Amino acid sequence: MTEKRFSERYGFQPNDTEISVHYDAPYELRGIVLDIAYEAGLGPSSLRSIICQLLRKREDPSNWSEYPNIASEVTELIDGCEWYDVYNIIEAIYKRLKSRDEKSHTETSEFRADYFTAEINKYFRRVGIGWQLNNGEITIRGTEAFEQILRSTNETLELTGRQTASREMHQALLDLSRRPDPDITGAIQHAIAALECVLRDIAGDPKSTLGSLLKKYPNLLPPPLDQVVDKAWAYASERGRHLREGRTPDLEEAELVVGLAGIVATYISKKTIGET
Repeated sequence: MTEKRFSERYGFQPNDTEISVHYDAPYELRGIVLDIAYEAGLGPSSLRSIICQLLRKREDPSNWSEYPNIASEVTELIDGCEWYDVYNIIEAIYKRLKSRDEKSHTETSEFRADYFTAEINKYFRRVGIGWQLNNGEITIRGTEAFEQILRSTNETLELTGRQTASREMHQALLDLSRRPDPDITGAIQHAIAALECVLRDIAGDPKSTLGSLLKKYPNLLPPPLDQVVDKAWAYASERGRHLREGRTPDLEEAELVVGLAGIVATYISKKTIGET
């Protein structure tokens, strides 16, 4: 685990593959999860314990040797479970490794949970899986630009003391990450709520809706950005709150609204830093 591969030593790495997998756990991924867990130091018995506990399955008492019996049982369990349980298993493996790290850590010891995280995320990026392991939790992974928007938004909102808006953006991300089905309308609502919080704070008007704020305070945003935000608010009201049959937004639309809300919230927060 300490030895670096040729590509790592010389800085060669493939470009991220375009995201094509969200609500699935491909057959190959299931095997790779086990491979990385073994590399991180877990054996077949430990993995069987983790997976059986999570899936509420009874361990096969007739399998007592690590290889090939228990290892084969582990493979059958992960190959046969629901797609979202594969990601639950990834989280559970991280938790077990993290616990081991905390019990056995010395100045010279490796962090196995960190290794597992890095290798899992590397594989996700390589094959276009739209998830990431972040501090032990599987969360949605967007494009590099989308990820940068969310990071910048959270940093700016925290820096400017807008904790409520920051929590709303965080909840939007959690809604997009829900398994087995994302809460798309919830993500849209929370993202717009975050932007609404920022504009309310800047305008000193804690009760008006985002649409009302744009009308009452036309100088909050420069044109035509104000029109874009107004249209986004109208869209969120129609698609995120007052749904019509057959007009449920899809994941890409939700990511667009979350990204837009994040960009505008970041822009106006940075613009007003130091202003009173």
